[in-house]
Amino acid sequence: MVARAYTVAFQGVEARLVEVQCAISPGLPAFSVVGLPDKAVSEARDRVRSAFSSMAIALPSRRITINLSPADLPKEGSHFDLPIALALLAALEIVPADSAENTVALGELSLDGSLVPVLGALPAAMTAAEQNHVLLCPRACGAEAAWVGAAQVIGAQTLGDVVRHFTGQSPIPPAQPGEVVLPSSDRDLRDVKGQERAKRALEIAAAGRHHLMLVGTPGSGKSMLAARIPGILPPLTPSEALETSMVHSLCGLLDEGGISRTRPFREPHHTASMAAIVGGGRNAKPGEISLAHNGVLFMDEFPEFARGVLETLRQPIETGEVMIARANAHVKYPCKFMLMAAANPCKCGYLSDPARACARVPACGDDYLGRISGPLMDRFDLRLEVPPVGFVDLGLPPSGDNSATVAARVAAARSVQADRYGTASGLRLNADADGKVLDQVAILDAEGRALLARASERFGLSARGYHRVLRVARTIADLEGEPDVRRPHIAEALSYRLSATVAA
Repeated sequence: MVARAYTVAFQGVEARLVEVQCAISPGLPAFSVVGLPDKAVSEARDRVRSAFSSMAIALPSRRITINLSPADLPKEGSHFDLPIALALLAALEIVPADSAENTVALGELSLDGSLVPVLGALPAAMTAAEQNHVLLCPRACGAEAAWVGAAQVIGAQTLGDVVRHFTGQSPIPPAQPGEVVLPSSDRDLRDVKGQERAKRALEIAAAGRHHLMLVGTPGSGKSMLAARIPGILPPLTPSEALETSMVHSLCGLLDEGGISRTRPFREPHHTASMAAIVGGGRNAKPGEISLAHNGVLFMDEFPEFARGVLETLRQPIETGEVMIARANAHVKYPCKFMLMAAANPCKCGYLSDPARACARVPACGDDYLGRISGPLMDRFDLRLEVPPVGFVDLGLPPSGDNSATVAARVAAARSVQADRYGTASGLRLNADADGKVLDQVAILDAEGRALLARASERFGLSARGYHRVLRVARTIADLEGEPDVRRPHIAEALSYRLSATVAA
């Protein structure tokens, strides 16, 4: 008889169903695992053997074969321990075979039979729900997996608990979802003295998820502005929270099974490698751009990043997803993020201050910002200079709206966009609009069209730049509660696009 249980193999955020088959046949005593397992999966037989021994379960002196089907799909990770043990328990008739066949299991076994938490419980629960199966996982992963309401999740502490549950001796109650972590920030926009134009650009970028580039001297407030973005962004919607948490689940970033409603804010160091930013490395893990999905990726000292790293951002920015190609697999991750970049105007940072600039002015500015290619710079919707703040401004009381007020306007603008695009189109924000959709939602009046045509001809806007101006203008109109895009909206959008100091 062949006993069966099920588990998953991860390909990006997709969890593919894997059938774990166990056969006990006559022959020399052996315990083999086949089906393209990696080293961690092959070592499962020793962990399972020790866990069984701790429970006083003796393996028969026969040939035990575990097959992981489909056999051509690579199997990686220690989470195969529990499904292998479950299939073996069914083959030994210790647990009912039909119960094992109705279960998707994942978890690592300790030598004493206790279950160790593993990554990816949330995507595994999605697959279990699709197959109408029960998900069996370590107790520490139960709160995370239970967020998929369509799946029954059983969180066990030990392999003995699993046996007692399936034999009816001590049923384990279904796991409950962890707590929702609500957004909180003690950093307020009013803490930033001056920089009213930059605050306005920040609001527009947050409302439409537009990419923003700030160029300014050291200490002008670029990083301070970026640190206040989380305070003006609305919480994740339930669907966005699930999407983002699935990526974070693969990296073990969910705290105690809780789903965070706070939008991700990732700020990698400029020495980060290409695999760290885009994804890849061992097991093709998601990078920073995917961990920032539905949130913000802040790249300070932007020109200091390796040229190859910066160029790999171009395609993900356009498509909203990244494909990591390997010899044996292609892994796709979502990455719809708002890119915020900050840079000094030159290597010394004081290009506009003759008293403090280096001897290479103005060539040092061209060389420094020249590290950012034209096609990449063209993908920034808003580009502006952040001037230094004078000592007089530092002594003035806080000015402008606080983060709560700005956040309310941003949330209202995003609500308008959600109603405009609906759920069927796959679009959520103005940054996603393209082609016919953009033409329909950003219909210009005669004056606005004439202004945009003159600016395109005079400044040589690319087709991409033309459309990005339209998207930003649509967002500005949404912030003002205007149904139509008019000339003032186009003029303001162009003012951020054509900043003389950073125009591509």
